[in-house]
Amino acid sequence: MDIHDEDGLSARFDALRTEMDKLNAPRGVEKELMQAFARQFPRKRRWFERIPAQAWAWTGSLSTIAAAVLVFALTAHAPHPGEIGRSVVARDHGGLFIALDSLERIEREPNPRLVETEVPRTSLAQLGVPLTPENAGKPVKAEMLVAADGQPLALRLSSTH
Repeated sequence: MDIHDEDGLSARFDALRTEMDKLNAPRGVEKELMQAFARQFPRKRRWFERIPAQAWAWTGSLSTIAAAVLVFALTAHAPHPGEIGRSVVARDHGGLFIALDSLERIEREPNPRLVETEVPRTSLAQLGVPLTPENAGKPVKAEMLVAADGQPLALRLSSTH
């Protein structure tokens, strides 16, 4: 067969299309089958479709109110960066430790170790350490109180410059 024989190829494609049309179901059969299936097996309403629209409206209103109250509660009691030392820090020989775990867990630890480290400034921004584009890449020297299992318990910043 010649590759450039377009007439012979077209004739074969036409024959293939004719044979494929014989294999397809007549028009409307699929629609009738779907309707018969729907009659035999009626679709059950899902649980959320059984709840009246008014209940959904109340739920939306209540969730909006709850979100507003939560945001207000979190912002009303959130310490300002200058107050963080007073709210979550305990004094130890003049230095300030920021508790990373519960105070009960820290008190239960029999022999905590003090480890010197450098912490990325970006991870300390939520604790109130100043973060600017100029100093974002500079690490902060810190001391960590570490439990025997390696879990960090508290953090003391040595320098924030």
